[in-house]
Amino acid sequence: MRPTFSIIAFTVLSGAGYGLWFLLGVGLAIAWPSCRLSGMGGAVDVPSCTFPAIVAAMLVAGFVFASVGLLASVAHLGQPQRAWRALSQWRSSWLSREGIAALLTFVPAAVIAAYLAHWWWLGGAATGRDTTIWLYPSAVLRPGGALLALGAAITVACTANIYASLKPVRAWNNRFVVRAYLWLALYSGGLLFAAFAAPSPAAADHVPALLVAVAILAAYCALLKRLYWRDIDRLPQADVGRATGLDALGTARTFEQPHTEENYLTHEMGFVLARKHARKLRAITLVCAFAIPGLLSLLALALPVLRVPATWFALVIGLAGVFVERWLFFAEARHTVMAYYGR
Repeated sequence: MRPTFSIIAFTVLSGAGYGLWFLLGVGLAIAWPSCRLSGMGGAVDVPSCTFPAIVAAMLVAGFVFASVGLLASVAHLGQPQRAWRALSQWRSSWLSREGIAALLTFVPAAVIAAYLAHWWWLGGAATGRDTTIWLYPSAVLRPGGALLALGAAITVACTANIYASLKPVRAWNNRFVVRAYLWLALYSGGLLFAAFAAPSPAAADHVPALLVAVAILAAYCALLKRLYWRDIDRLPQADVGRATGLDALGTARTFEQPHTEENYLTHEMGFVLARKHARKLRAITLVCAFAIPGLLSLLALALPVLRVPATWFALVIGLAGVFVERWLFFAEARHTVMAYYGR
């Protein structure tokens, strides 16, 4: 199928944003903030809490990536002003479910943002110092973080199923598509997380484990893509005989083209990527999206002095590689309808 920039930007950027929100939600649910009870006049105990300053930065970054991605998907529609109508078909449409899940995920994000704004107002965010907060964070941030992580995972899963559910596109109706979307979103979010956490003293204790996790995720995602490419390379050619059901009667071939000029189907579904170009782009994907970021993460782990530039360079080249991977995902998908045209 013909790759378009808007849909590629949507899947890459929103995947990275929701992947970051997933990790942030898990962090809020199980680790952040660190709180202790302090007495006031010996009568009342109130929580005094410390938040890593990167929490707000990651919340904003996830919002920007997810929002830009969703806006790109709306721009891809023929009638963007009618995008809201897609939300009504949630019983049967993965696109509708994705839209609803995406919007619902913004609710816990907004609650967390409001709570952090309250903390900022009290003066703690500006300095990173302990701040007395009357509403205990576990009442807000623990469930809020859990809902944020859950919503992010469901949204990415819905996005993946939009493509995995399309049986006429055999390259997408594949066992690795949903799995790859989920793990690539987590990996992209991990690259963002590491880039924000590396310069933060408050997150210094967590950075080594995070860098190891990013390197492992890079290797696992590369393996998933190799297995996926192996599967689609083994697919038999969809020819006229199979498409029409006439292959049992002998060799079927097109006698005459149904029309002389390109139409929507041939334009959108008939994109052809030469195998030699596909091999080169797959190699670029493996190197840029996974190998270099994984090695840079290990370098940042071994040499803390290079931690900040290494993690940011890993983020930039990693996302560029994921863009190439997603371009390939669309370019290598061949719709069965093209067999009727003898292609």
